[in-house]
Amino acid sequence: MKEGKTMTTSVVTPESQSDSVEISIQPRIESMIEDLIASLPDPKQLTSEERRGIIARYSAVLEGNFIYWMTAAYLSVQAEEARPLLLDNLHEEVRDAHPEMLRRFTTAAHALPTDTDAVAVQEDLKNVRLFLGRLSGVQSVLTMAFFEGFIQRFMGYLAELAAAQGSVEMEYTDVHGVCDIAHTQGLFTALSAEMAVNPLDAGAELFEGVYLLRRLLQTIIFGRVDTLPA
Repeated sequence: MKEGKTMTTSVVTPESQSDSVEISIQPRIESMIEDLIASLPDPKQLTSEERRGIIARYSAVLEGNFIYWMTAAYLSVQAEEARPLLLDNLHEEVRDAHPEMLRRFTTAAHALPTDTDAVAVQEDLKNVRLFLGRLSGVQSVLTMAFFEGFIQRFMGYLAELAAAQGSVEMEYTDVHGVCDIAHTQGLFTALSAEMAVNPLDAGAELFEGVYLLRRLLQTIIFGRVDTLPA
């Protein structure tokens, strides 16, 4: 399915929604992630402040929001098979104190967020929060599957930015570069289960949350909205 086409559930049954995860949805998500990764600016061409800004905006969003986002996805699902997959992710985040791990990474890269960094992401972050607050199971799980898939691919780049800032603290990027592979696939499994028992309403945009989150990620990478590429 090409990027320009809108995929809704208005003409499919719950069973065909579930079956379509591997056939059309997952490849489309992977293509969107690949396009976003391909758009990343060359770290060698960035100034120290530009590198700092990417790390700081990422930290401003992730440290205080990821567990909230995943909790929203957990609360939204009805499929019994989906809940343990989401709960495992949350359990790991809390047990291993991933927000603290991210704080150490950010501090070592001299990239603690400033008021300016927080303001830069504020509008797009609000939109993602409000969307997930609607507790739409299929849309929420798909949004988080997109996010986990992106993060796994983004970790090497984030580590390169931090290294250029003089950091050697890479536990956060090392851990997420590995664990998010399983997390991503687990979320697609959860998506399939949720589609089977709680299909999206006819006419709803399946990728709505993905588009909102992609916009937020672009703001993290490129800064102010008016500097984003077309």
